[in-house]
Amino acid sequence: MDPEARELRALEAEIAALQRECKMLPKPEEKTLSGARKSFQKISQSDSEELESLKDLKSQLGHLKSELSFLSKLTGINIRNYSKVEDIVDTEVTEKDTKKVLQRHRLSGNCNMVTFQLEFQVLEIETKEKISSVITDLSIIMEPTEYSELSEFASRAEEKRDLLMFFQSLHFFVEWYEYRENTFKHFKEKYPDSVYLSDGTCSDCMEIHSARQPGFELMIVWRIQIDDQGKVFPKLDLLTKVPERALELDKNKVIETAPLSFRSLLGVLGIEAALDSLIRLFSAKND
Repeated sequence: MDPEARELRALEAEIAALQRECKMLPKPEEKTLSGARKSFQKISQSDSEELESLKDLKSQLGHLKSELSFLSKLTGINIRNYSKVEDIVDTEVTEKDTKKVLQRHRLSGNCNMVTFQLEFQVLEIETKEKISSVITDLSIIMEPTEYSELSEFASRAEEKRDLLMFFQSLHFFVEWYEYRENTFKHFKEKYPDSVYLSDGTCSDCMEIHSARQPGFELMIVWRIQIDDQGKVFPKLDLLTKVPERALELDKNKVIETAPLSFRSLLGVLGIEAALDSLIRLFSAKND
């Protein structure tokens, strides 16, 4: 075979190989469709991941709302508004790389009939070893203001910058307040002719009038006190109102020692039983 024939055969083989490769290549529209399909799959996967993330956030939000509702029912404290009004970062270049963050928080809420507004400042100190925080400023406003015990306590809590003590003591104060209100209401309904509440069930005083001897009266003064450590406790005192002639005839000093005897009765019987015994004894028509 001459050289020209061999060269022609080689060219034909090369052309045939190129034709086979062209047949194996995708058509332009197939290539475009394939790319679009892959892009759509990526978008669908991304949307699916975002949807799952959104579901997780909604689930977490629902869980947090449930916990907040549980805490509100448990403590009686409801937080209505909260905001962080200031965030100042101060980084000190020291050997320990100390980072300080100063934040000012503001919140408002209520615990039954008592509403409060708090503003407090927290200094967060972060080092390589640990993160610590401390309340550097605390301001408390409460309404209504007629609860003198709470006003004095709020001032002490501000001085100590103790938020935990404030919320704990407020919770127990309201519990005692509700208990006193319900107790006075109970005795007013049980002994309507003997028990008088001049300021209604919200009063801290309950008067007991003698059904047999006009002018003979007892007054129960029930205060709710909070000590320096935030402990809340009731303090009940008995006051007497009797005619001068009765005091002169009281040779055994029964009327004079009545407040002390009432304290002893409280220690033995408790509040409700002691009050019930006192009312029945003093208001009995056959005494």
